[in-house]
Amino acid sequence: MRHQVQGRAGVEVSSAGLQALVGHPIDPTAGELLREAGLDPDAHRARQASGSILAAADLVLVMEQGHQAKIARDYPQVSGKTFLLGKWSKREIPDPYRQQRLAFEHVYGLIEEGVAGWLPHIK
Repeated sequence: MRHQVQGRAGVEVSSAGLQALVGHPIDPTAGELLREAGLDPDAHRARQASGSILAAADLVLVMEQGHQAKIARDYPQVSGKTFLLGKWSKREIPDPYRQQRLAFEHVYGLIEEGVAGWLPHIK
């Protein structure tokens, strides 16, 4: 998403996880796919979502309904701005962690589809 909104004034994209391995780099397979797509994942380091990070966001996109439910439960003040990345295609995006490359490729396609669905709504 960061790459897709690059150049849009006032739009900043950041990432945080609900079960992040804080300080760790991106999964090697995910990094490989991003490099093949011409993106540089090397600066990414995982961080844990917190109330302050979520409150500072104008929009919070999650991959699965379980993530949305956890945020609503733990951070109810941001539940109204929390949506599925796959909202427009009406699908969840599974976590490919510890799976084979094929799973990462599938998820990468779902993420691209989700981002494309949100782009017209991000000003």
